[in-house]
Amino acid sequence: MNSTPKTRIGMLVFPMMTSLDILGPFEVLARAPDCQAELVWKNREPLKGDTGLTLIPDQAFATAPQYDMLVVPGGPGQTPLMEDEEVLQFLRQQAAGAKWVTSVCTGSLLLAAAGLLEGRSATSHWMSIDQLELFGVRALPDRVVVDGDRITGGGVTSGLDFAFTVLGILRGADAAKALQLMLEYDPAPPFQSGHPRVAAPELVEKVRASAAPMLERRREVSRRVARRMAAK
Repeated sequence: MNSTPKTRIGMLVFPMMTSLDILGPFEVLARAPDCQAELVWKNREPLKGDTGLTLIPDQAFATAPQYDMLVVPGGPGQTPLMEDEEVLQFLRQQAAGAKWVTSVCTGSLLLAAAGLLEGRSATSHWMSIDQLELFGVRALPDRVVVDGDRITGGGVTSGLDFAFTVLGILRGADAAKALQLMLEYDPAPPFQSGHPRVAAPELVEKVRASAAPMLERRREVSRRVARRMAAK
C-alpha cells in the first residue's frame, strides 16, 4: 500500500497570464508521483492568456480546498491583480495553511503585494525584478530561489527549472531526475540571448524598450501598492 500522502497543488490562473509560466510547471508537477495539480481562479469560466490560449480552471476560489502548495504565475494580467483584494485575500488564506508558497516570473510580485515575501529572498523576470525591493524582498537574479517554504522562479521558461527543483524537494532527486529524463528536458538553446548576462547590450535595450508601456504600468502599480502597505 502506498503510504505517501497525495500533495495537492493549487496553480493560480488568470486572464492575460503568460501561459507558459503555469503550463511548464503543470506538465512536470501533474506527472509527479502522488501529486495532484489543479488550476484555480475566481470562477470556472474559460479564460485567455496573453497569447490567446484558453484555459478552464478546475476550481473556483470559493470551492478550492486547502492546498499543500500554491503556485502563482506572472504575465501582463498580474499587474491589476496586485490591487485586487479578492485575489490577494485568497493567496493569504491559502498561504496560511500551505506547506510551500511559490511563484514563476512576475508571480513573485503578486505574492509580494499580498505581503507573503517580506524579508525573504526571491526572484522574478529580469525586467521587473527590481520591483521586489519595494516590498522588502531581497531580489536575487537567479533562475530559482529557495528561501525556506518560499520558492520562486525567474522569467517564463524558468518555470521548468522551478518545477524540477520543487519536485526534488517534494519527492527527492531520483524522482526529479527520472521525470526530467522522461520529458527529455535537456536544454540547448540555439542562441545565447536568454538573459541580460549573456545577451548583447543593444538587444537587451531593444527588448526592454518594446515592453516599456507594460513595464511602466507595472512599476506604477507596484509603487502604489508598496506605499499603501507601508502606511498601514
